[in-house]
Amino acid sequence: MTPSTPRLVVAAPSSGSGKTTVATGLMAAFAARGLAVSPHKVGPDYIDPGYHALATGRTGRNLDAYLCGPELVAPLFLHGARGCDIAVVEGVMGLYDGAAGEGELASTAQVAKLLGAPVVLVVDASSQSRSVAALVHGFVSWDPGVRVGGVILNKVGSARHEELLREALDSVGVPVLGALRRARPVETPSRHLGLVPVAERRALAVSAVSEMAALVSRGCDLPALEALARTAGTVPGGSAPWTPDFSPTHDHPPRSAGRLDQEPTRSAEGLEEGAARPAGKAKPRIAVAGGPAFTFSYAEHTELLTAAGAEVVTFDPLHDEELPEGTAGLVIGGGFPEVYAAELSANEPLRKAVAELAAAGAPIAAECAGLLYLCRELDGSPMCGVLDATARMAERLTLGYRDAVAVGDSVLAAAGTRMRGHEFHRTAVEPGAGAAPAWGIRGRERRVEGFVQRGVHASYLHTHWASEPGLAHRFVERCRTS
Repeated sequence: MTPSTPRLVVAAPSSGSGKTTVATGLMAAFAARGLAVSPHKVGPDYIDPGYHALATGRTGRNLDAYLCGPELVAPLFLHGARGCDIAVVEGVMGLYDGAAGEGELASTAQVAKLLGAPVVLVVDASSQSRSVAALVHGFVSWDPGVRVGGVILNKVGSARHEELLREALDSVGVPVLGALRRARPVETPSRHLGLVPVAERRALAVSAVSEMAALVSRGCDLPALEALARTAGTVPGGSAPWTPDFSPTHDHPPRSAGRLDQEPTRSAEGLEEGAARPAGKAKPRIAVAGGPAFTFSYAEHTELLTAAGAEVVTFDPLHDEELPEGTAGLVIGGGFPEVYAAELSANEPLRKAVAELAAAGAPIAAECAGLLYLCRELDGSPMCGVLDATARMAERLTLGYRDAVAVGDSVLAAAGTRMRGHEFHRTAVEPGAGAAPAWGIRGRERRVEGFVQRGVHASYLHTHWASEPGLAHRFVERCRTS
């Protein structure tokens, strides 16, 4: 891997244009040509990276300029691209769509500029011919800092339709690098939060990725796409790859912290500047929930926990009746417990083990699905009962970036630590916050949410710990000393 790793960003004018099919198929097609492919996804999406991992045999990674800050996009990209011949980055929403009210922040366009990567625009051509030139011209000229290096036409109706589209695009000066015919959609079922994750339909997902690869291989000029990727120069800014190794005073300066209007005094690790770390002891064993019900996680979280001195082991709350032997702490990320509520409830031995671990004061960090699992019940099915709260499916989707501050000290964050997070759920918890909330949400609608009690930190907020590595270090230290 070098800072000039060949790379492409696959974008579209809007959601639903086919960029997931094209990006995943392109990753698999390049891999089939013998290339080591680094897969990436713009934004906080947890599901698409699972399909990317199937396509490439490598961990799918996210690039989110809101959660991690623009300054970490290139380092995180270079970290994921180590040892690869080429990288493919799937965009989010439309090319220029980002965090609401924040300009270009967290948009595919911003990430493309931060990486110095050419963009391949996937256009749904199903209901247009000559107008495609006006559409592409608009996207090409909107921001001179974004280099649209080619177009892939999707849902092309016939040879004559393709001919008309290509003639129109000749005037724009952007090459057509592929034309995918209108056909039966690749089988990638969705539900209330998007595609069904790979872990829930692995055999069918493998088949779907193979279909995507065949579709892209038939309809796209793979040599031309690879050549375009090789026009990307050195990643701007002279960035070095991100590393999970952490120093509380040098490697990763914390974001500004403090209560809603205070200046910071401590890092998320909870150490005063210049203070020494606690003396090292044996590696604490931290159990991380996995399996079909808990599929939402960032690879960097496990890497950070490991670098901070933990032994990380996974378990499946659907099937494992015991926590891993010697568990000192528990991380329960996001996923779909609402889909598996009956099965999770039926695993009474594990629910009891989680409750006992919490009662003993062991550190537990739970996000979204993890929050639901710790409640008394979910849609009437008994859960772990760690939190005096109930959860249920809701009528509306809660979705959006959040600017948050830690209300008080917890096993995860020191009081006043600021984090940027993301909410993505169609459930509701009553009450929405405990006597000691996890986070205060800043912005137009100020509120508190989540629960902190003894060693438990539970919240709807998804966070990316690479933006504040002190969270992982603090959690491991609490697991080591609890």
